[in-house]
Amino acid sequence: MLKNMTEGNPAKLIFMFTIPLLIGNLFQQLYSMADTLIVGRTIGVGALAAVGATGSITFLIIGFAQGLTVGFSIVTAQRFGAGDERGVRQSVAVSALLSLIITIILTTLSVLYARSILEWMQTPPEIIDQAYQYINIIYWGIAASVLFNLLSNIIRALGDSRTPLLFLIIACVLNIILDLLFILGFSMGVEGAAWATVISQLVSGILCLCYMIKKLPIVRLTRAEWKADKQAWIEHMRLGLPMGFQSSIIAIGAIILQAALNSLGAMSVAAYTASQKIDMVATMPMASFGMTMATYAAQNYGARKFERIRQGVKQCCIMSVSFSVVVGLIIILAGHKLVEIFVGPGHPEVIELAQTYLVINSVMYFVLAFLFIFRFTLQGLGQSFVPTFAGVMELVMRIFAAIILADYLGFAGVCLANPLAWLGACIPLTIAYVMSVKKLVYRI
Repeated sequence: MLKNMTEGNPAKLIFMFTIPLLIGNLFQQLYSMADTLIVGRTIGVGALAAVGATGSITFLIIGFAQGLTVGFSIVTAQRFGAGDERGVRQSVAVSALLSLIITIILTTLSVLYARSILEWMQTPPEIIDQAYQYINIIYWGIAASVLFNLLSNIIRALGDSRTPLLFLIIACVLNIILDLLFILGFSMGVEGAAWATVISQLVSGILCLCYMIKKLPIVRLTRAEWKADKQAWIEHMRLGLPMGFQSSIIAIGAIILQAALNSLGAMSVAAYTASQKIDMVATMPMASFGMTMATYAAQNYGARKFERIRQGVKQCCIMSVSFSVVVGLIIILAGHKLVEIFVGPGHPEVIELAQTYLVINSVMYFVLAFLFIFRFTLQGLGQSFVPTFAGVMELVMRIFAAIILADYLGFAGVCLANPLAWLGACIPLTIAYVMSVKKLVYRI
């Protein structure tokens, strides 16, 4: 059901929109978690490290596509908030055409250079072949990821966060079934895990498309919408490309960090991989609150309700930061038990290293909560420069951790990369948000 977020109690709207978004994001994480869990417990720690070694270069490409489609959907949300139905349809058409062009480019480049990047990252020789087998299939399936992310973001831009959740649940269950079938039934190894992920994403994308065609007349396109003017293309690229590059900038830092991690050996890679999966789930609520603010801010910006944006951000900060403190404490107390789920109790070195990661990261979750809210709010307002600059700050901090701290502190130095990156990005985002809201409210 479409939801206009320009009317009603902001806190209630934000919370109710975030809940299905959170559940959806958690299920989306189950794509990779199912791979990690099943691979680690059935094929072995070496295969777990191989899949983990591809995480940063997967995000380099897939993250770009995700950021790109979020940027496109912000234009859609602004036009929906302004009550411009023709503008909504035009936005959908331009987003689809741009996504198709960029998908072809991304697929071609990533497939060609996947092995070279793994070698540059100093991927341990004992896992590089499995890592390449996994990432090559993931890259051939970029179109499936773009299809789902584009259509689900468009649906959310129209105020509906529940429908993409349903399709994610279906796809996640399918992913687990295919993981077990391909890995245990057909003995396909890490390639089976990759195929399970791609097929599941494709199914969820097709379900979104069928839903939009049958249930959302506001996005049923005519020939006129496909012939959008030059300004519409520029507007979408102005928001979409910086958000895509922002994700890639962050991923470049992760790749450099992964190279430093690889030099510490397969046990460190396995520990980082398992703890990172736990960390991703723990931080999903903060990310979900942030993503909600992109739609909330965009719709209210389109409706020119600027004071309402400030009110919503304040209430969202209270909810998200409170959660970050609680989940941080849970991770510190129960982290080692959670790691055992992925690697089993027979790897004490991996568990000890993973606990180091979880403690260092969880104490800084409150900073991440502010980062997500301010970044997505600014993006919802149509701003691209400061969020991109914040991504550069994250890159600088991760390079510092990879080159300097990893040398002096080893695995703990690598673990400090995320908290330092969050802090470096949050400072300019906070300043930019405060200044932007003051200017908007002054315009009322």
